[in-house]
Amino acid sequence: MITRSALQHVPKSAQCYAYDNTTLHVRMQSARGEIERVTLWIGDPYRWAEGGLDGGNLGGADAHGWVGGEEVEMALEATTELHDHWFAAYQPPKLRTRYGFILHGKDGSETILFGEKKCVELDVPEREKQGILSNISNFFCFPYINPADVLSTPAWVKDTVWYQIFPERFANGRPEISPEGVMPWGSTPTNDNFMGGDLWGVLDKLDYLQELGVNGLYFCPIFTAIANHKYDTTDYMNVDPQFGGNEAFKALVDECHRRGIKVMLDAVFNHVGDQHPFWLDVVEKGENSQYKDWFWINEFPVYPNKPRAEWDFWNLPYETFANVAEMPKLNTEHPECRAYLLSVARHWMEEFNIDGWRLDVANEVDHEFWREFRRQSKAINPECYILGEIWHEGMAWLRGDQYDSLMNYPMTQAVKDYFAFNNTDANEFVTDISRAYVSYPQNVNEAIFNLLDSHDTSRLLSEVQGNKEKAKLAYLFMFTQSGAPCIYYGGEVGMDGMKSMESEGNRKCMEWDESKQDRELYAFMQSMIQLRRDHDDFKTGTIAWHKVTGRNAVAYQKGQVVVIINNSDADDLITLPTSLAGKHVSDLLRFSDETLAETMTIPAYGYRIVKLHA
Repeated sequence: MITRSALQHVPKSAQCYAYDNTTLHVRMQSARGEIERVTLWIGDPYRWAEGGLDGGNLGGADAHGWVGGEEVEMALEATTELHDHWFAAYQPPKLRTRYGFILHGKDGSETILFGEKKCVELDVPEREKQGILSNISNFFCFPYINPADVLSTPAWVKDTVWYQIFPERFANGRPEISPEGVMPWGSTPTNDNFMGGDLWGVLDKLDYLQELGVNGLYFCPIFTAIANHKYDTTDYMNVDPQFGGNEAFKALVDECHRRGIKVMLDAVFNHVGDQHPFWLDVVEKGENSQYKDWFWINEFPVYPNKPRAEWDFWNLPYETFANVAEMPKLNTEHPECRAYLLSVARHWMEEFNIDGWRLDVANEVDHEFWREFRRQSKAINPECYILGEIWHEGMAWLRGDQYDSLMNYPMTQAVKDYFAFNNTDANEFVTDISRAYVSYPQNVNEAIFNLLDSHDTSRLLSEVQGNKEKAKLAYLFMFTQSGAPCIYYGGEVGMDGMKSMESEGNRKCMEWDESKQDRELYAFMQSMIQLRRDHDDFKTGTIAWHKVTGRNAVAYQKGQVVVIINNSDADDLITLPTSLAGKHVSDLLRFSDETLAETMTIPAYGYRIVKLHA
């Protein structure tokens, strides 16, 4: 029996969306392993019996007589822990459609129509079946593919390999502009010390970055601020003087663009630092401040009349980011505050020609602000990349009116659970990654931002406890997925470091002494970047899994490229499925052609990457 309660479909969501101006993508969820095949019954809603095109009355008895449906086969896109996920692409001739799902149970057990209102048995006489399929009132509706509603992401993103830079710790190009009390380069990092990194230093290292192969730089905040991380803005219109000011940034962007490198800035619009002039005005003037409504204030004065050590940080008189008293939260719903922040974004796009924005704490800012932000940004530069920092499922921000895509933290966690923490086995890993893929439309996946570590997390090499071969498997997986991969500065040369309440080891200074760099890992990262550049297969918005046997092995296919991974500490004899055994392939790393045998031995923490011949 088909479990009716497991069936799920939601129009205008990740399960039904316009992929482009003419193509509809349709997904459906069913209980795992219950259904043999699924077809869409889909077509134009205005085709009626007796040749009528008048649309008829779509309610009551007149809902019968729809003859616009046709069958379209659906593919099994993914299998997760409890569900199968089905997929089909369809081009509605008139950009509008009604549709339902014809489900065929295993071994011919039953056939049903899954419609908008109910499930109906289709194992009935043909005349009765046709009556069911002509009752338009039980079919889902995608009213029209309006181009204005279609999420269009910048084409260049899928070809980009990002490199994240924490400016204060990357390179010191001009020691004379370093802040007072700067520590020697390479000192133990803390949350309140400075090492002197600046944008001139980044400019000096562009040859290094280009040799590595990256073509996109994502910067943690560069606006004037107090802390070394610069997430506590005090001046949105100027680059921090310790980073070289606007002059350094202008020179850097110009040189990056000359080299074909994109530049993405961090937009910290959820909150400011407590030394920002607008907030200081509120602190001083209280309810008489012209900026009092720019913040979420519960009562005045905003600072409790007691020693700071006695403050209740869970119940401050004003709202903050993450209960951090030094970061008061902005009220982006206030018209003047909203207009000011939009002017900030306009300034950096028009004056400095940046290519994208990473939106900090993006899910805590109201949706309407981001809608205006997108309209403005795309009007200035239609190819601007708008990336949201959201650590959870984020479909509500991806409907074509706000972000282009998200930081792919669900995939990050899945990769770490499998390769670093050993929290999951191969089957659970496949489920976790499949779930990440089907959570979003394919055009979102094609532009998603993939990462394994960042300024907010421990470094990958520490999380794999120094096992470089496991780290390489994690990087390999990331570089062969849809979207745009990102390297956190220094990861390519084996930098480690833990992030905790006590440690800022993940934000240590970049290691520039080649004798202390892992050059073998650097060469591996170069090879992964080149592999991705040479094969567009990795950029497709889907993933297909091959079932292989082994101690802890996975195999997946992107386009015509198949990757087989042995995530275990011993050589393993991998048995391939019949869908691969006997195939003629090119080994992309050995540069040789061969026919795949039924079994192959892959070394501990090893891998094979092959391309199927046509």
